Amino acid sequence: MKRILFLLVTLLVTFSAFAQEIVRFNDDRLSYNGRMLPDADHVRLEWPGTSVRFGFEGSGLSVDLKDDHGADRYNVIIDGRVTSILTPDSVRREYELAKGLSKGKHTIELFKRTEGGVGGTSLYQFKLNKGAKLSKLPERKRHIEFYGNSITCGMAIGDTLTTGVDENNYLAYGSVTARAFNADLSCIAKSGIGLMVSWFPEIMPEMYDRVYGTQPGSKWDFSRYVPQVVVVDLGQNDSWIVNQPQNVQFKARFGEQAPSAAVIVQAYIAFFKELREKYPDAHIICTLGSMDATTAGSPWPGYLETAVKDMNDAKCYSLIFPYDPPLTKRINIPASKNINGWLTV
Repeated sequence: MKRILFLLVTLLVTFSAFAQEIVRFNDDRLSYNGRMLPDADHVRLEWPGTSVRFGFEGSGLSVDLKDDHGADRYNVIIDGRVTSILTPDSVRREYELAKGLSKGKHTIELFKRTEGGVGGTSLYQFKLNKGAKLSKLPERKRHIEFYGNSITCGMAIGDTLTTGVDENNYLAYGSVTARAFNADLSCIAKSGIGLMVSWFPEIMPEMYDRVYGTQPGSKWDFSRYVPQVVVVDLGQNDSWIVNQPQNVQFKARFGEQAPSAAVIVQAYIAFFKELREKYPDAHIICTLGSMDATTAGSPWPGYLETAVKDMNDAKCYSLIFPYDPPLTKRINIPASKNINGWLTV
């Protein structure tokens, strides 16, 4: 009998030594960035730049994830430094985020590099090593939201083959700008999207109000996140497709006749007014560039500037990013920093 009791006590002590605290996805100590809504047992991260962050004390922890297709990529950021890149599987699994951390307080963030077209990821819970503690980080007072295309997504940043496999929203101008102002980030962006026409059937005015871009029936409650600043960078894809009358999407949107300058200006105004209705007090910065839509002689900067002028809105501004030839070939890190520099002046 004594031997049995001894074995039981030994087992309990051993179990306690290796016990891990489970922190579910909806724990109040977790701070989420980006547009999302919690589900019954998980939260879905889909838009580029979506992230979760928290304070941490302990040796290490892991996270429980399941990706749509096993193609999404996440930066693991510890104390402001990217320490690894995580690619979750399409089967629910546990992934180690950190181990062997030094004693003291740390900050940890899981940041989505890839856009919704690559997939979405279900986050279920975190597991903390024995004795570890998780804490709420101070809330950021500034909130900024970006609407855009592949430039805003960070498509092919650092990818010399322009295949797009190295999409990295963390280094895109919007994310860099948000960090420069210590602001929360919301990034509503999709590669190839346009204001009036895209390389696929949907355009931004049809997608901007969704919780998730891939789910047309999911409608966002704009009172859940109220930015002080909204940045819009749209028109680059339109500028190409309006000159391609044989393009399937050109025909679907315009028939046989390309839109006139007046029609393009009105399309800009209509979308800017939609955003103004959602955010009555926000500063709206309407941008274009820095791909070839802003090259010398292009009419597109004029379209945007006319639209902003006709808005007659004291908090609506136009900002043209100068044409950067390397950016037309691939969205590189220097070009993204240049755009960020214009926004942070």
